[in-house]
Amino acid sequence: MREKNSILKNVDWWLVGLYFALAFMGWMSVYAAVYNPEHSSIFDMGERYGKQALWIGTSVILIFIILMIDMKFFTSFAYVIYGATLLLLVAVLVMGKEVAGSKSWIQLGSFALQPAEFAKFASNLALAKYLSSVQINLKDVKQIIRAGIIIFAPAGLIFLQNDTGSALVYFAFILVLYREGFSGNFLILGLLLALLFVLTLLVGKITMLIAVAVIAILLFLLMKKVRKNILSLLAILVLVGGFIFSIDYAFENILQPHQKTRIEVLLGKKTDYRGAGYNVHQSLIAIGSGGATGKGFLQGTQTKYNFVPEQSTDFIFCTVGEEWGFMGTATVVMLFMFLLIRIIIVAERQRSSFSRIYGYGVASILFFHFSINIAMTIGLAPVIGIPLPFFSYGGSSLWSFTVLLFIFIKMDSYRLELL
Repeated sequence: MREKNSILKNVDWWLVGLYFALAFMGWMSVYAAVYNPEHSSIFDMGERYGKQALWIGTSVILIFIILMIDMKFFTSFAYVIYGATLLLLVAVLVMGKEVAGSKSWIQLGSFALQPAEFAKFASNLALAKYLSSVQINLKDVKQIIRAGIIIFAPAGLIFLQNDTGSALVYFAFILVLYREGFSGNFLILGLLLALLFVLTLLVGKITMLIAVAVIAILLFLLMKKVRKNILSLLAILVLVGGFIFSIDYAFENILQPHQKTRIEVLLGKKTDYRGAGYNVHQSLIAIGSGGATGKGFLQGTQTKYNFVPEQSTDFIFCTVGEEWGFMGTATVVMLFMFLLIRIIIVAERQRSSFSRIYGYGVASILFFHFSINIAMTIGLAPVIGIPLPFFSYGGSSLWSFTVLLFIFIKMDSYRLELL
């Protein structure tokens, strides 16, 4: 039996390097976003940039712990870790602390923990454990239901915390299921439903019902196959009609007022620069004012005078845009793309299906956060309050993304031990 190589020798240093590059740039961006000239030391624990330094330091400790743990721990205790996070999510509903309208935090002395962040890697472990333990056949309804429960049980608990953004992240796991054999028709169906949702909100349910009816009549008249399956066509019409009416009902009765306003602002149905549209409007001004090369480090006026709320957390990307311009934002986007591509390459070389599935889960979660966070800062997605990985201020966020990524790096370092 071949002797085991040292941990560090088998580590994928491309992933490690990209992680530290993004974490360092994030730290500098937090420093710029909340810079206080009276407390200019970047290690000042009284300021957010000092605390972010602490989170980065403790993340390094987490990294060494993860790399020292035996690989079998993650496969053996995947369900236990998942169950523990579900209990934490339930505990938040009972004894959680409310912050910015979301009851998502557990107060531990002077530190607040957000279990929803850690539930992502725990759910990824559980899904990888389940899918790797069965003969994957995602045409099997039972398998789809079980995988769906693993994915959406924590999402449901997070939604009850009024943290819609974190709950929506779980839809990213559909990409994992697709890689493992989930029919592409479901992805197309999802895109069509999303398009139907947007069009219904834009033109109204009556107009959409008329449009769908006209399309159905044209299909009936022009296509023989459709005429032979008139009952199927009528069933689809009923389902589409029901979905259109459910959109209207959900929008008016389920969504919170601020959520409705944000969607209306995004779709251009309402202009509210002093209310729901204020954040995005100011973010666009900040990013646009950076031009090609930016105003320079600590020179951003939109940043300096706090025009953009939550600029060190959800809207950290506009700090990059203002101070480093197009070149800076393009660099950040490229680094994230390199990270995602590298994760997929590493996932495909795994000898264990558990590791491969987990790797695709890592890529899917990071892609969702990265794309939606940047899209909402430039007005292409509604503001749903999710952090930019490794950039946004916060211990729970940085720790959870660090654990998520380095568990995979640990799995990859172990792949040569497998036959």
